[in-house]
Amino acid sequence: MSSRLKILTNGIIRENPILVLVLGTCPFLAVTTQASNAIGMGAAVTFVLLCSNVLISMLRKVISEKVRIPCYIVVIASFVTLVQMIVQAFLPALNDALGLYLPLIVVNCIILGRAEMFAGKNGVFDSALDAIGMGVGYTLAMLVMASLREVLGSGTWFGMELPVLVDNNISIMIMAPGGFAIFGVLIAIINKVTKGKAPRVKDFGCAGCPSAEACGGGLSCAGDGKEVVAK
Repeated sequence: MSSRLKILTNGIIRENPILVLVLGTCPFLAVTTQASNAIGMGAAVTFVLLCSNVLISMLRKVISEKVRIPCYIVVIASFVTLVQMIVQAFLPALNDALGLYLPLIVVNCIILGRAEMFAGKNGVFDSALDAIGMGVGYTLAMLVMASLREVLGSGTWFGMELPVLVDNNISIMIMAPGGFAIFGVLIAIINKVTKGKAPRVKDFGCAGCPSAEACGGGLSCAGDGKEVVAK
């Protein structure tokens, strides 16, 4: 597999941002009660991820090392504001459904993490591929999760009533306990599919970790400078 194809496909299964790297799980659990919400959130995150990755990659040589994180946040916040304005203007129902989680894309660990670990160190084209792959992986995970919860919990899919299921739904599936249960099952399936070969440790290094200053390089990182990714 070519290096660029690998960059594009990594985020779908092998390094899926939610099911493998376990990032951005708050909106993942909160808004996946309906499949339409999952598509909307996935599209918004993918757009912000793509635009911020490209712009940060273009500016990586002129952004000072001392202020890189504030600069990244300003770039990400600008695109999130743009997305929020578009959704509010043209998709008010989606805006109401996503609520606070739409503006909170600004602090989504997936976007800041890819900006810090990939876009800030690679060219524009590769950064765009990385963003697309991660965005697709995020959206697919959201869609699968939301579809299972909506079908089982409401007996509908994209708002369409499903025979039998609509009258025999399991309401707990659209509540927090059901969300955590399905989340665990999906992670187990990914582990089975990858046969345990999905990355358990990412060699990011404390110096490049966005949280290094807050944790002192010792609380969330191993002594050898490797950030442990929860499995």
